[in-house]
Amino acid sequence: MDASLTAHAADSYLQVNGAHLRYRDEGRGPPVIFVHGWTLDLDMWEPQIAALAASFRIIRLDRRGFGMSSGRASLTNDLDDLKALCAHLGLPLVAMVGMSQGARVVLEYAQRWPTTLSSLVVDGPPQMHPDGVQDIPYPAYCALARDHGVEAFRREWSQHPLARLRTQERSASELLTRMIARYPGNDLMQVLAEAPPALPWSPGKVCVPALVLTGEFDLSSRQAFADDLASQLPMAERAHIPAAGHLCNLDNSSAYNVLVGSFLARTLHTAFNQE
Repeated sequence: MDASLTAHAADSYLQVNGAHLRYRDEGRGPPVIFVHGWTLDLDMWEPQIAALAASFRIIRLDRRGFGMSSGRASLTNDLDDLKALCAHLGLPLVAMVGMSQGARVVLEYAQRWPTTLSSLVVDGPPQMHPDGVQDIPYPAYCALARDHGVEAFRREWSQHPLARLRTQERSASELLTRMIARYPGNDLMQVLAEAPPALPWSPGKVCVPALVLTGEFDLSSRQAFADDLASQLPMAERAHIPAAGHLCNLDNSSAYNVLVGSFLARTLHTAFNQE
């Protein structure tokens, strides 16, 4: 990872509905909000900053209850938090990049407020239907955290394929370790019998260009979810990041940055020229 990645904007904070949300706003160009996955935080996007901040205004946040943001983790609150962040920054039109659980957040945001989005990148999406197959054993993890503490969960989760890297790059491994160590686990202390609930899902409402991607070696479940999603979204493209697992923006950041940067440049140029 390039040393220039450490030169980034200072943390900012926004108070929203009782939560203190950490975010960073850096770069120049059309705005793009990056939304992290479960147990992670805004630092997961470090490899994208040096490559993309010269062309885009990159905004990334710690979702409520993750990283250094306070509050109780909630997918419903995530939507309101993103809406409040856009209003605070004066962004009537924005692209969003969501990874894993963050992909669910941006997809649900898109169906609620479709006219506010220029395009979407959906990275390693989970099952969008609450009655479908889930690939994270939330009930077992909740029991583990409650009975043996969050640190026991962190050790167990770090061995799950969705939380493991394929790259041997030391800086990527250290970054992932730091993020999981910061995960407070407050949502695991809630009574969760199933995966975090989703809003009613209507893919036909997401009428903006969308790039649906997965790592080449992501779980077969995530590949299937992504294939299904891409077939349902009216304006979707499907892509794979080579030599990468679920954390493909860390596993193969060069390929990720080229693919995502090209898609954003193409779709944002069209969207903002139409304003």
